[in-house]
Amino acid sequence: MESIETLLKECERLHGHMCAGQLLGTRMALLGCRSIGIDDPRGADRKKLIVWVEIDRCMTDAISAVTGVRLGTRSLKYVDYGKVAATFLNTENKRAVRIVALESSRALADERYPEIKSKRERQFRAYSDATDDELFDTQLVSVELRAIDAPGSPKSRVTCTVCGEGVNDGREVIGADGEPLCRGCERGNYYSRLDNPTA
Repeated sequence: MESIETLLKECERLHGHMCAGQLLGTRMALLGCRSIGIDDPRGADRKKLIVWVEIDRCMTDAISAVTGVRLGTRSLKYVDYGKVAATFLNTENKRAVRIVALESSRALADERYPEIKSKRERQFRAYSDATDDELFDTQLVSVELRAIDAPGSPKSRVTCTVCGEGVNDGREVIGADGEPLCRGCERGNYYSRLDNPTA
């Protein structure tokens, strides 16, 4: 694995700026990989690693940059819990850990470096100097990776009987009449279609 300094440069390049969330995510990714026996996540071990992230913030970009997991390759899974947490699975040995940033880690910067005026600098110092145990709670967990969720080509594809759009990998819902529906047609979409597309 590359040095943390090299990894942070890659994080900054991909994310667009450097912040405490990038450092925390980098440390979380390194701990996660180490805990499940992944030594080269972007190289020799790239097909062995699946990561579930629980927040759509800076930390997630850092985990992606450090490990190489991506939504497009189905090696990165997003679960919208709003938590600074991620689960790392080694698909070869089935070992999995869930790592959560401790709430107490947020106070470390102010406790250890009250003399530093910049909050950003305090956080960087604290997140750099703290031990893994001071920053994270690491839990050994079991994760079921269904074949339909695994990386690779789509395992199935159906057409929604309401909107006519295709739905991959078992994400359809079977309606009361037994016909496949996309989740948007069954539950409501996150968008509203406009009658006049030029409006």
